[in-house]
Amino acid sequence: MAEHRSMQRAALLDAARSLLSEGGTEALTFPALAERTGLARSSVYEYFRSRAAVVEELCEVDFPVWAADVSAAMQRADSAEGKVEAYVRQQLALVGDRRHRAVVAISASELDAGAREKIRAAHGGLVAMIVSALGEMGHGEPRLAAMLLQGVVDAAVRRIELGAAEDPSVITEAAVSMALRGVQG
Repeated sequence: MAEHRSMQRAALLDAARSLLSEGGTEALTFPALAERTGLARSSVYEYFRSRAAVVEELCEVDFPVWAADVSAAMQRADSAEGKVEAYVRQQLALVGDRRHRAVVAISASELDAGAREKIRAAHGGLVAMIVSALGEMGHGEPRLAAMLLQGVVDAAVRRIELGAAEDPSVITEAAVSMALRGVQG
């Protein structure tokens, strides 16, 4: 029974990712989740009390996967500058990933305080990864620089997600260049 519930919950989360990446937060409804998973609408409520609860669980499940991908890319770098570059490149490489597209859609929506806090905490963990590399580079305010660097990444993500006129590789190169020049201070 526990395994069945776990599988159903995973199917609901997968359906939620698809709905979010295809149609944004407006598409994430309990009737749509029920239709995608073959569950009765009332059954969806057995797993999640609200749309915000689905969002919170997606964040709990998906942010650590991204963070692990970014961390692994940074660990492969052999210098502090290489870590900064890997930090930016890996996050932008993940933009096309369905998990990333879902969380971008989520972050653009109106969420309750609990869901917003989970997203903030997850982003804080991502930012914390780069602080030591910035310290190694001799930056006087590595935490502040990390937060501003993440702002550059977030802007590049939005630009790619919007289907900007520029090719994603051009956006990535511009973001990497800005990041490396900007953190030299």
